Amino acid sequence: MDTEDVIEKIEGLKEDSDERNFLQTVDLIINLYDIDLSDPENRFSTDIILPHGRGKDIQVCVIADSKITEAKKLDVNLITKDDLEDLEGNMAEAKKIAEDNDTFLGEAPLMPKIGEIMGPVLGPRGKMPSPFKPGDDLEEILKKRKNSLNVKVGEDRTLHFPVATEEMPADKIEENVRAVINEFESNLPKGPKQIGSAYLKLTMSSPVRLI
Repeated sequence: MDTEDVIEKIEGLKEDSDERNFLQTVDLIINLYDIDLSDPENRFSTDIILPHGRGKDIQVCVIADSKITEAKKLDVNLITKDDLEDLEGNMAEAKKIAEDNDTFLGEAPLMPKIGEIMGPVLGPRGKMPSPFKPGDDLEEILKKRKNSLNVKVGEDRTLHFPVATEEMPADKIEENVRAVINEFESNLPKGPKQIGSAYLKLTMSSPVRLI
């Protein structure tokens, strides 16, 4: 991708979009090509640090046991070990928590229980928690998480990712887009050849083609 060409397309996308009464997200759409996603070896999951963040705050939920005191000092929703156990069998409440939070962090010793209780609602939404160790610096993890994008390649060849908001400068959006595409290319078995096409769009706009 040519940097100036991408920046020009982003600027055009914003100029051509009708004004909305909400802040639109900039979505990157990637279509994979010539890859057998039925083969588990071709699937992957990774966290990508966006150079300029997402352009808006995201709601993080921390599921913790030994890190409860630390988590309470941070801007997160907290689920304790006892809270987690209370959710067992309460699918309605689990779904509400899944919808109310953008991303999840789980203390490593709790991950098996999290998978058992929350997995059925978090898994299909691509929101399974990233684990952290009891001795990790939760505040530092949170800072990185708020600027990161979880990329999960399963069996769907068309993937959508929120990479920015419309109010961000075009050059910063371009750098976020490039970071995601570069990460994809490094994880695909045949690299760039397996990205069939890539598009960018605002929440309520038509897409423009980048690749």
